[in-house]
Amino acid sequence: MDRIDELIVLVAVVEQGSLVAASRRLRRSPPAITRALAALENRVGARLVERTTRRISPTEAGRALAESSRGLLGAYEAAVAGAAPAPVRGLIRITAPVQFGRRHIVPLVVSFLDEFRDAQVELVLHDRHLDLIDESLDVAVRIGALSDSSLLVRRVGQVHQVLVANPGYLATRGTPQRPADLARHDTIFGTSGERPLEWRFRARGRAAAVRLTPRLLVNEIEAQLVAARAGRGIARVLSYQVVEDLAAGALVRLLQDFEPAPLPVQLVTARRAHMPPKVRAFLDHAAQRLGSLRVIH
Repeated sequence: MDRIDELIVLVAVVEQGSLVAASRRLRRSPPAITRALAALENRVGARLVERTTRRISPTEAGRALAESSRGLLGAYEAAVAGAAPAPVRGLIRITAPVQFGRRHIVPLVVSFLDEFRDAQVELVLHDRHLDLIDESLDVAVRIGALSDSSLLVRRVGQVHQVLVANPGYLATRGTPQRPADLARHDTIFGTSGERPLEWRFRARGRAAAVRLTPRLLVNEIEAQLVAARAGRGIARVLSYQVVEDLAAGALVRLLQDFEPAPLPVQLVTARRAHMPPKVRAFLDHAAQRLGSLRVIH
């Protein structure tokens, strides 16, 4: 088992590019990572990584051994899984956007805990993308394009960016028929990200942007919705955030034919030599539950 553990350490070091990052992934101390790597180098009789003050890089021997180790560790995991069901136990740390988490992740976490009595979940709701390694997170829910190509991704649905307004506002100001009409309307603009004051649309397969002069700028989604329900203007939100408002008639969906391409909803986890049974079980459970939710499509 010590020898298998040394291979796990090597794969983590090569994939992460530093001893510190590998220690975070494996949740061990940097000295323990260093000792395991040194023991493997002694066993192999060759240097496996070149160390600098800021980063490490695998040698040719280290890269080859890491590649073959991935297959070996995967085969080991499959053999163990085939011999007996792996127990699902221990703490799983999960992050998700605040409102999506309240609406959809909390219920599935509850059902997961009902099914797996030895599991624990810590749910971190935050609209900022938290780093999985730095924050010791196992799973994240991400909406939209991903900037980190090293993550393992499971797509579970999609959401639309929708324009909404109160019927009373539209009765007074009129209903826009095309994106350019927004120049004559009051708009409520979300400021949670770094972006210009514009909304992007899609017409005849082409993307176009409409510059805005918002009457109200807000950094929190529920505050935007409060203002829209009160008739203070047109807001752009995600479709799952206004399901109840649209069904009740409190808000009306606008310019649906011009909406941009939908945004994917994804479950992501850090790439690793082997996935713990608790993480795999949660991903399977979440994918099944989220994939059946009509409201996020």
